[in-house]
Amino acid sequence: MPSSKNYVRDYSMRGEGKYDKSSKRMEDNRKRKKARYKLEQAGIAKRGDGKDVDHRNGNPRDNSGGNLRVIGRAANRSIKRNKSAGKA
Repeated sequence: MPSSKNYVRDYSMRGEGKYDKSSKRMEDNRKRKKARYKLEQAGIAKRGDGKDVDHRNGNPRDNSGGNLRVIGRAANRSIKRNKSAGKA
């Protein structure tokens, strides 16, 4: 707790949420960007279209054609996810 006397701030690269810079999270982010680029090159997605590239099985490292689709941001972000299966 920051207000305690013995608190030491953790400046490591591991964290929670968007500030987590662990190697796994960085690799997943690279794969997500690669998936977006792949669909843009195929003409399925357009830059600035306001949509997300969704991985059907929840695995961002699986960029096979059958696993990718373009859906609206609200729809993609409302999909319930869990740690064991990727998507519920």
